[in-house]
Amino acid sequence: MPAVLPLRLGVNIDHVATIRNARGGELPDPVRAALLAIEAGADGITAHLREDRRHIRDNDIDRLMAALSKPLNFEIAATEEMIAIAKKAKPHAACLVPEKRTERTTEGGLDVVANKNQIRDATTQLKAAGIRVSLFIAADPAQIEASAEVGAPVIEIHTGGWCEAITQRHEKEADAEWKRIVEGVERAKKLGLEIHAGHGLDYATAEQISALAPIAELNIGHFLVGEAVFTGLAQSIAQMRVAIERGRQKAVSR
Repeated sequence: MPAVLPLRLGVNIDHVATIRNARGGELPDPVRAALLAIEAGADGITAHLREDRRHIRDNDIDRLMAALSKPLNFEIAATEEMIAIAKKAKPHAACLVPEKRTERTTEGGLDVVANKNQIRDATTQLKAAGIRVSLFIAADPAQIEASAEVGAPVIEIHTGGWCEAITQRHEKEADAEWKRIVEGVERAKKLGLEIHAGHGLDYATAEQISALAPIAELNIGHFLVGEAVFTGLAQSIAQMRVAIERGRQKAVSR
C-alpha cells in the first residue's frame, strides 16, 4: 500500500478582515491572525482580494507577503486587474475563483468549460510569473477535465454544496454531493492534478474528507474564525488539525 501523505491545512483569514471592515479602522488585523494561525499549525494562509475589497485590502496582501514565513494562497478572479496584482505580489499560489458583487460568499465553482480561453490565458500568465495556479471548481467531470486542458496543475474542489446539505439535514442530497466529490477526486487523480478542497468545512466534514487520500490540502476560514469567538483562533486551528489527523488515519488504514 502506498504511503498517504500528510494533509496540509490552509487557513483563510478573509473574515478577520470582514470583522475589521464592519467597524472601520485597522483592528482586528488579518496579518496578526495569519501569523497566529501559522504559530498554531497552519501550513499556509489563504486571502481573497475581491473586486469590491469587501474584506481583504490591497495593503493586506503587501503586508502578508512581507510578514509570512509560510506560503500565501492568493484567491482572485481571472480579471486583468487581479492578474496584474498577483504578478506584482508574486505569492506562492493563486487560486482562480468565480466572483459576483451580489454574492455573500463564493457561490459554486469556476466555470472553466464556458470560459476556457480566459482561464487558459490567466493560468499561462500566472505560471510564467512563477506562481502556482489552482482552479476553484465543482467536482464535475467536465470542469475537472477542462482544468487539466487549460494547464492548471491544481484544482480546489468546492465542498459548499455538500456541507450545506449536511447542515440542512438533507441526507439524500448530502450523499449525492459526497459521491460526486469522491468520483471527482478519483478523476482528477487520474489526470495527474493536485487536489485541494474547501468551502463550508467544519470539524466533522473536514475529518470525513481528510480520509480521501489523494487530497493534498484543505482551505478553511469562516468556520475557524467563528469558532475563535468562543475558543480563540489558536485553539480552533489546533482542534481542526486533530480532526484532520483523525481523518487521515482512516485513509492510512484502508
